Amino acid sequence: MSVSALDLLKEKIQQKTVVVGVIGLGYVGLPLSLTFLRKGIKVTGFDLDSEKVEMLGKGESYIKHIGNEEISTFVQEGAFQATTDFDRLQDPDVLIICVPTPLTSSREPDLKYVIATGEAISRVLRPGQLIVLESTTYPGTTTEVIQPILERKGLQIGKDFALAFSPEREDPGNPNFSTATIPKVVGGVDSISSELAASFYQIAMEQVVLVSSTEVAEMTKLLENIFRSVNIALVNELKTLCLRMGIDIWEVIEAAGTKPFGYMTFYPGPGLGGHCIPIDPFYLTSKAREYDVPTRFIELAGEVNTSMPYFVVQRVMEALNEQGKSLKGAKLLILGAAYKKDVDDDRESPSYKLMELLSEKGAEVAYNDPHIPALRPTRKYNFSLTSTPINAEVLQEVDCVLVATNHSLYDYPFILKHAPLIVDTRNVFSGLPDPDKKIFMA
Repeated sequence: MSVSALDLLKEKIQQKTVVVGVIGLGYVGLPLSLTFLRKGIKVTGFDLDSEKVEMLGKGESYIKHIGNEEISTFVQEGAFQATTDFDRLQDPDVLIICVPTPLTSSREPDLKYVIATGEAISRVLRPGQLIVLESTTYPGTTTEVIQPILERKGLQIGKDFALAFSPEREDPGNPNFSTATIPKVVGGVDSISSELAASFYQIAMEQVVLVSSTEVAEMTKLLENIFRSVNIALVNELKTLCLRMGIDIWEVIEAAGTKPFGYMTFYPGPGLGGHCIPIDPFYLTSKAREYDVPTRFIELAGEVNTSMPYFVVQRVMEALNEQGKSLKGAKLLILGAAYKKDVDDDRESPSYKLMELLSEKGAEVAYNDPHIPALRPTRKYNFSLTSTPINAEVLQEVDCVLVATNHSLYDYPFILKHAPLIVDTRNVFSGLPDPDKKIFMA
């Protein structure tokens, strides 16, 4: 029976009659659901957030770059439904785990969402299901954490069910790449799991990259993001040096970028944001300690990047001091709550840390973000703020405007005209005349 169950699953995948369950309907899970829906695959989405589920049931999106129309069509056709009922996890043939993997307060991996999801699946797991973990984590999580949980009922991998890891590679708001066009790395815990997972993703993805194990797939994701973290740390450190030396780091980066080989362009900023780069490196450093292997290079990059909001606050203090003002009691307007340009994604945004540090020093902090009308509570912060409109009166009333996110919708010449002081962390005012010396780089 067990072999025939997986044979039946293989047949469903080949005939594209497989039903998919996506657990976690955020910036990874919802786009992934739509990717399979577009290929005619029925999807059930699972999420603990009843508000999200209710919105999806009405055909409404809560992610800016995903429109309502497509969701509404799939809901009306009966191809897509969302639920908070995790007892229904036994219904889909394939279950994809897309839940958060944050850090604890001591910067250790926090797998509570992954573990809770594994336990929910284990309670209703049936023969003939494929389970895929997509949440970014350290090598060994799939086999050391998820596999034992799923095997509690006595079902066996490779006979009763299949298990694989496939790292998400989402880049919200990127017009050049979508979930379907980004090559999909897949690694199973055994040959059967690898074969089933690869065949499954081939339904919707243009390219599937099959690797030899779940550990290789898990490490692949970490390498990608650690590569970025280290290089961003490098330019952040060079930025502080160049400011001291009176050299324009942005001009240096632009000049270096003309080299057609052996160089990739990275840019400094006020700190790291998004769910991946600020978090993923620490998943590997934690695991490395089990093997008595120091990861000094990775940890140093993390230290540099996490120090950047403190550096920016220092620059704000210096800028205000130049005008004979103190940070304490100063009115500050932060431009951008999203972690990157032109998205409504505020996960791990450095803007939150900036708000916290500036408020702790006695500043009166407001923000503007055309994509985020109100700040939502996060696992770390709970600011009861709504976006302050930008007009001449508001700009003239504040003591300093701090550019944290370089949204395209901002009218930078207008801001420069009316703001008394600007601290620019994104080089958005480059090339604009500044006869009054209002602009301070940070």
